[in-house]
Amino acid sequence: MMNEESQIKAYLQLHFIVLIWGATAILGKLISLSPLGVVFYRTLISAIALYAIVRFRGVVFLLPRKEIAKIAGTGILIGLHWTTFFLAARLSNISICLAGIATTSFWTSFIDPLVNRRPIKFYEPLLGVLSVVGIVLVFNSSFDEYLGLSVAILSAILAATFTVINGRLITHQSHYTITMYEMMGACMTTLVIIPISMYWVGESASDHFVMEGLDGLYVALLSLLCTVFAFSLGVKLMKQLSAFSINLTINLEPVYGIVMAVLIFKDDEHMGNGFYFGTALIILSVLLYPLARKLAKDKNLDSEVLQ
Repeated sequence: MMNEESQIKAYLQLHFIVLIWGATAILGKLISLSPLGVVFYRTLISAIALYAIVRFRGVVFLLPRKEIAKIAGTGILIGLHWTTFFLAARLSNISICLAGIATTSFWTSFIDPLVNRRPIKFYEPLLGVLSVVGIVLVFNSSFDEYLGLSVAILSAILAATFTVINGRLITHQSHYTITMYEMMGACMTTLVIIPISMYWVGESASDHFVMEGLDGLYVALLSLLCTVFAFSLGVKLMKQLSAFSINLTINLEPVYGIVMAVLIFKDDEHMGNGFYFGTALIILSVLLYPLARKLAKDKNLDSEVLQ
């Protein structure tokens, strides 16, 4: 059982990596490569760096083929998640995309009990919906473009699924080993998707693979800071925090991203009331989770199942 001090430390680490992930949108804006090209280099560099880490630290990475296939298969889900995320933004806009992604915690509240064979905690779907409303208000989204929203929701379901699976994998393997094989699986997935994209969209190979200017630096930051460090730490935190609480907190990522974008790009645009009210709802949903969990535990309500 995790004591209160270590739990607070875990939550602080989680918010720190969510803050780092908030910079991914900024880095993505600065990189001239196609979204698929960004994902390819991100996963390739991350896999190589993680291999160097496990060898240097002496971490066990030679696993049974069945275990490698399971972890790499989870990497396929990650690759598809990142790809559908970028696709949703292209089909609609960032607002609708992030509104769809905000449903991740909602889907986690159902997928986690299904995978781990436990009852659905009644407060998790409610907090997930509250967070979704907050994201919608932050971006003042309209749901006119159903295709983009549908793809974003698919991306959210993929994110919820691989997060829950990682919660099971971390009980058996090092977070570095898990992330390394997952990045390999995600990289191979991208290599399969790129030719399909080139055929359907008419893109050239240079759109995906040729870097310009400071692309190399930005891709390195995206890979080493946002993935090797932050993503692997996020996997490690699955030992201490539930998949739902992690995905609920990740809903703060766009808020952190917007604040950083304003500071970096000196955007003079005034944030409307919806931004502040929506942010308050997201923060409220994050703060209410430990309180709701404690109340449910005290009242023996954790065994309640939504009908």
